[in-house]
Order: sequence, then C-alpha cells, then structure tokens
Amino acid sequence: MLLSSSIYSHADLKQMQQADAKNLSFYLNQIVLPNQYRYYQNVEELNRVSSWIKGQMQKFGIPCDYQNYQVNQKNYRNVVCELNIGASKTVILGAHYDTHGESDGADDNASGVAGVLEAARIFSAEKGNLNHNIEFVFYTLEEPPFFRTEQMGSAVHAKSVKSYQQQIQGVYILEMIGFFSHKNIQDYPTGLKWFYPSHANFIGAVSNFDSHHLGGAYCAAMKQINRLDCQRLIAPSFVTGVDFSDHLNYWNQGIPAVMITDTAFFRNKNYHTDKDRIDTLNVDKMKDVVDGVVFAVMNLE
Repeated sequence: MLLSSSIYSHADLKQMQQADAKNLSFYLNQIVLPNQYRYYQNVEELNRVSSWIKGQMQKFGIPCDYQNYQVNQKNYRNVVCELNIGASKTVILGAHYDTHGESDGADDNASGVAGVLEAARIFSAEKGNLNHNIEFVFYTLEEPPFFRTEQMGSAVHAKSVKSYQQQIQGVYILEMIGFFSHKNIQDYPTGLKWFYPSHANFIGAVSNFDSHHLGGAYCAAMKQINRLDCQRLIAPSFVTGVDFSDHLNYWNQGIPAVMITDTAFFRNKNYHTDKDRIDTLNVDKMKDVVDGVVFAVMNLE
C-alpha cells in the first residue's frame, strides 16, 4: 500500500484544506480545564469531555455514538464517529482522551485528540476526494491502571470491529503530537540512539512489521509536505515503547496500525506530571503533523 498521486500531487497540496493552529488551540482549551482532571476516578469530567467531542464532531457533519461499557460498576465510553462515503474500505483514526492521574494531560493526550478533531474537520470538507470511509474513535481508559487490560477503550473498540476487519485498510493512532525542541534532548530505547536524531524536532511513525506500509505512507506524506521531519521505527513489541498506546489492541486483533507520536517520555519529561500543560506545546508543528495524516489517508490505495 503506497502513497499515490492519484488525488493530489505535491504541486497541488495547496488546494487541500489545511490544518489551522487556531483551531488546535481552541480544541486544547476545551479539553483541558484547570483542576478538572480526565482520569478514571473522575467519570464526570471524562463524560464532559466525551460529550464535548461528540458535539464538536457533529458540528463537522459527522455523526457519532457512544460505545458504552462498565468497569468496576462505573460507566465509561468511547466516542465513535463515522464519515461514511459508501466506500468498500475504511480507515480508523483515533486518540485517547483520558489522562494519567491529576495531570492536565496536554500532550498526553489532548494533543492527539485535537489532532483527530482537526483532521475530521478537513476530511469532512474534502469528503468528495476520499477513497475510504473514515471512522474516528476517541478512547477512554488508555492510561494505567487499565493499560494492557481488556478495559482499555481501544481494546473494546478493536474487538467490536472484528466483523468488518477485512474492510479496514489501517489504523492511525495519534499519541502525543505536540512537544518539539531543537535541543539535543531526544532519548530512545536501548540501541536506537545511533540511528536516529538527537534533536527533538521530528514526528515519529511507529509500526510493527505487518503495519510498516502505514508508517511509510505517513512519512512519505510528510516528506512531500516538507515542513517537519518524519522518522520511522518498524519493530516488534518487545522493543520498549513500541506498543505503548492504543495501536497495541489492533495489533492484537491482526489489524494494521501505526502510532504517530512525538515519542512521549523519550522526549517530553513533562509526561505524567503536572507540568504537562498547554503552554508547553507547539501548535504550529501540530498542524504539520495533522496535514501529514490527512495527506497520507487521502492517498492510501
């Protein structure tokens, strides 16, 4: 599955709808409220955010439903929205909206949610040029203590799509897409630092071997856009960090998935702390990341 020029060539990129940094800032400030933490013990705030996400998606003309489930006698919900153009194939684009404890969770993962929202706005405007249906999913309970359990929102969703698994071209998970620096602060799992930049001014595309084409399509799109460097990692799950997000649950179901990420704690030391705030994010680079997602998805064959 390669990046095709059948819809847009590099010379025609300016004809596409572009991501808007002001929109991203607006979404971030709606998701992140002072002292209102989106973690599993604060179901009321999780419900506020999921309700707002659903309303925002509906403003884009994209219908949504809640995917409800219960954990420890508490009710949680994913937000599942579908842009159905009547195509035979579907692409899933997702991000988790919960946080780890009492953190603003601006990069982790309000940034990913904002990215999916802005991509949805663009796809809705460009739906006449789409090759695929697009399912947008906003997950709950990605964070501990539910990570790697059946209670993860993405585990619930990944199981629910088994009936039409063969129609799914791939899954793009946006996991922390807002923290960048020109400084040499980038860390890596053991053994990888010799192959990748020491600066922290790139976006990563992380896949397993079965999903390598998705990472390739994304980095090819970023290369054509030519604003922000894209680095690929294709590795099995035993490499530290490779499966540290919702794409894990699609891999477990045999569905190709890629994580688009600023590399999380390998770069952003605000990770899972009260310093993970909106003012640490770079919305201009976030919009480049989103444009890459849009361009990659619109050109998947």
